[in-house]
Amino acid sequence: MQLNGRTVKNAEVDGVDTSDYPDFCDAFFSYAEYEDGTPLSDDELELLGEEFGEMINQLAQDKSNDGADYDYNQDR
Repeated sequence: MQLNGRTVKNAEVDGVDTSDYPDFCDAFFSYAEYEDGTPLSDDELELLGEEFGEMINQLAQDKSNDGADYDYNQDR
């Protein structure tokens, strides 16, 4: 993922409510960092969610299927 021209990695999703499947409308990025390890601010996380809402949904589905915390550690 790219935000502000920089690669974002290690994105984490919280707020996954399995009773809200498949919408997961309460899911959100709770943490992510740039490739250099700098954590995103709350404002940047919100912007990331606005730009990559479909990614939140996919990660929320993965997290609900795994039943565990899910970290997104790949470039997309």
